[in-house]
Amino acid sequence: MVFLPDESRSLPPPPLLNKGSVWLGFVGWVSALLDNGFNHRPVLRAGVHRQVLFTTVGWFAGYFLTKRAEYIHAKLDRELLEYVRHHPEDFKKAGT
Repeated sequence: MVFLPDESRSLPPPPLLNKGSVWLGFVGWVSALLDNGFNHRPVLRAGVHRQVLFTTVGWFAGYFLTKRAEYIHAKLDRELLEYVRHHPEDFKKAGT
C-alpha cells in the first residue's frame, strides 16, 4: 500500500479522538454548511445527511493522516537513533 507500508502495523493506532480527526471533521461539517449557504438553502436545516457525510469523511481522513504522520515520525526517530548507534564518535558525552 502506498499510503502506509506493512511495517507501520507494528505501531499502536492513534486514538479515535485526535487533533487531526477533530479538525478535519470540523472542516467537513463547515464545508457542508458553506455548500448550503452558497446554494441559498437553509444553512443548518438543509442537507443534514450531507453534513453527517462530510463530517464522517473528514474524520476518517484526519485519522489516517494522523496515522501516517505518526509512522513518518517513528521512521525518522528509528533512522536517527540507528545513525547515532553506528557513529558514536560523532556523539560524545559532555565532559569526556
